Amino acid sequence: MKRYLCHITTDKCTTMDSVRQQRVSKQIQKEMGELFQREGQGIWGSGALVTVTGVRITKDLQIARVYLSIFGTTDKSLLVEKIREKGGEIRFQLGRAMRHQLRVIPALEFYEDDSLDYIDNIDRLLQE
Repeated sequence: MKRYLCHITTDKCTTMDSVRQQRVSKQIQKEMGELFQREGQGIWGSGALVTVTGVRITKDLQIARVYLSIFGTTDKSLLVEKIREKGGEIRFQLGRAMRHQLRVIPALEFYEDDSLDYIDNIDRLLQE
């Protein structure tokens, strides 16, 4: 039986993540943020600022969808592709950081989080 979390203001219902999924997601988000802060320049090689805005993990903890917010570059999709190419190296570094918390490190899928761009666009339209 699935449990649903319904938002009254948006009329959208989403499945609720288990406590374990929430814990693992938050831990991955924290570790990935620290990893990008420490070794980001070596991963994507530019002066861009990459922030991990969210992590969603599957019920079996095998796939983690990582949402990235990117600033300081004009071609965000190219930077996301570079990060995807380095996904194996990033997963290895994540595994070293989380080796005592997880038995199996999930496969990483990277997506651009464009919610901040959407908010900026709405603000710009409201200013006009």
